[in-house]
Amino acid sequence: MRIMKKNFKVLFLVVFVSVASCSFTTKEFNDPDKDKLLLDLITYVLQKGHYDPKDINDQFSADVYENFINGLDPLKRYFIASDIAEFSKYKTEIDDQIKNKDLSFFDLVYGRFQERMEDVKKIYPEVLSKPFDFNEKETINVDYDKLAYAESKKDLKARWKQQLKFTTLSGYYDLVEDQKNKKKGITSSEEATDNDIEGDTDFSKTDKKSKTEAKEPFEPKSLEELEKKSRETTKNSLDEYFDFTKDLERKDYFSIYLNTIVEEYDPHSNYFAPPEKDRFDLQMSGKLEGIGARLQKKNDYITVIEVIGGGPAWRSEKIEVGDAILKVKQENEDDAVSIIGMRIDDAVKLIKGPKGTQVTLTIKNVDGTISDKTLTRDIVELEETYAKSSFIEKDDRKFGLINLPQFYFDMENYKERNAATDVKKEIIRLKEQGMEGLVLDLRDNGGGSLRTAVDIAGLFIKKGPVVQVASAGNKEVLEDKDSEVVWDGPLVILVNELSASASEILAAAMQDYKRAIIIGSKQTYGKGTVQNVIDLNQWLRKNDMGDLGALKITSQKFYRVNGGSTQLEGVKSDVVMPDRYSYIDIGERDYPNPLPYDKIDAAKYTVWDGYIDYDETIQKSKARMAQNEHLTLIDDNAKWIRERRDEKEVNLNYKDYSADIDKRKQETKRFEAIDKYDNHLTFESLPYETALMKQDTTLSDKRKRWHKNLIKDMYIEEAINVLEDLKLNNIKAGKVADIKN
Repeated sequence: MRIMKKNFKVLFLVVFVSVASCSFTTKEFNDPDKDKLLLDLITYVLQKGHYDPKDINDQFSADVYENFINGLDPLKRYFIASDIAEFSKYKTEIDDQIKNKDLSFFDLVYGRFQERMEDVKKIYPEVLSKPFDFNEKETINVDYDKLAYAESKKDLKARWKQQLKFTTLSGYYDLVEDQKNKKKGITSSEEATDNDIEGDTDFSKTDKKSKTEAKEPFEPKSLEELEKKSRETTKNSLDEYFDFTKDLERKDYFSIYLNTIVEEYDPHSNYFAPPEKDRFDLQMSGKLEGIGARLQKKNDYITVIEVIGGGPAWRSEKIEVGDAILKVKQENEDDAVSIIGMRIDDAVKLIKGPKGTQVTLTIKNVDGTISDKTLTRDIVELEETYAKSSFIEKDDRKFGLINLPQFYFDMENYKERNAATDVKKEIIRLKEQGMEGLVLDLRDNGGGSLRTAVDIAGLFIKKGPVVQVASAGNKEVLEDKDSEVVWDGPLVILVNELSASASEILAAAMQDYKRAIIIGSKQTYGKGTVQNVIDLNQWLRKNDMGDLGALKITSQKFYRVNGGSTQLEGVKSDVVMPDRYSYIDIGERDYPNPLPYDKIDAAKYTVWDGYIDYDETIQKSKARMAQNEHLTLIDDNAKWIRERRDEKEVNLNYKDYSADIDKRKQETKRFEAIDKYDNHLTFESLPYETALMKQDTTLSDKRKRWHKNLIKDMYIEEAINVLEDLKLNNIKAGKVADIKN
């Protein structure tokens, strides 16, 4: 979320004055060791500019020690126990090394990692040169957090052999199923992709044949041939992986070390080395060229953290937040490339590509299944990130729905276009159609401009504070100063676990004022902090070291008008309705080192008194939800997804492995009714859009698709029920409605 320029200038000045007087601008200014300069500069800026600076002590040292080693080898496939024993003498010394610009710990771990990488390069070709016996009774445990380091190189080889067998079995299963389908005359590229065994370590997964390829004469292969082909695919994927790693330099690993230090402060503070600046710009713009998704590396896996409205991933309806991308295959290549363990920059290069080209992603889905998803690369259609509305009719009553995917604004000219003015326009248009109640949908909205959140809140209240912004030793209350109330009728806001930042500010303010009833997940994402980006080069009067990169630093924290922070706690819904994310780790609280929840004094505000049965309406909704069988099914599905993700023991016997997959397929059938739900509501576009659709068939298709999904949405249905239950204090509401600027 962006902060006000005034506050940024204050931070900039404070850090600049501090840094200007520090030793690395004088004696260390011409220090030939760039790494030492970076370490000194970054830690000093963090101590002076971070909202909640850490004590760099023995505990800090121990945390950096654990996280750096885990960051390099999260699956414990490289280091052995004797390495860890040698490293451990530094466990409580890293804090002193940071202060003394000593890189002994980093140099030791980095050098040993390079040695172990070379060892592994000899292991996997040897293992994969011999057939695997899938008739043996054997299992693999993929709970790597609890896995001990291998005691010797011999044990490490045995561990790799078991892992490679698992990977090959995964591809072998797909080849066998694909051959069975072809014998039956089934020509499907995704028919046999329901490999729903835990896939965290899937270095390779056999690519499915396209429909065009399926039309070629079918020549069945023996099981031995299929096993050999799967081993070859596994080896090719690992060859590609190590081809990427050989291009990594010492500076790339040092960036990982620096980030390990920076991220001890909080999960949103990061160091960006010069080559990563382009990737950072993509993150800040909220879109990834190619498929339209924001990605983040978690341990060894590239994970989708946002699907951009209007992009290829969004249009395909195949990718969702929480999915992990395991492999990438270009349309003119036979084999996919594993991106497990790959730097995010390199993974992005594989995923991106020219508009119109296709890329096939092997995805570990949120529910634990693994499947191949083919997307056609394109540019993100910005129009789909803008506010859009629909008119709803139920039993001759009329309601409005506004979907807001982001809190956007024109960076060159705020007044040119922003989320607040667009939402205002949609409200006015809905009122012209006779709207009696409004649903504002903030589900999956990851935030954006704070100013637009404040301005949107002002559309529903007279005047008053909306959010409190705290910097180190300073607090500012941001208020709505416009007395105009654009909508004074019943209001419901929909949220989920992915509603974050500005979404939480708006929802929290409307909840504190008792202006809206919040419906959705148990709580929202819980990101109550603000980050600034600092170009590290600006702090040095003369820089003979080259580009030093940039530092993203947490500088402020948000608080509700009632004094509570949205950090960690998020916004707790008035009416809780579970969804598939309810029991999986997806919020701020699930990241390492988040800033804590706390409270400050409440701002002065007056609760809105336009309703006469606010609390009673909430109780009625809760009673309906408690008796809703469909909601129980959704909750059961969410629990099932969590159970699947927690499964750590996987069979390496083909019959048992296949039986497990069949069992999972049967289990998922009971949840098919979720996608067949019908809320029996009527959704229509507003007249201005209907006119546009006559010239723009693409817009017509988009809105038809949106309305089709809305019909299956029981959260919208309950929002309408709540709007029907809310009764207005007509005297109070009338007075509010008469207020003018």
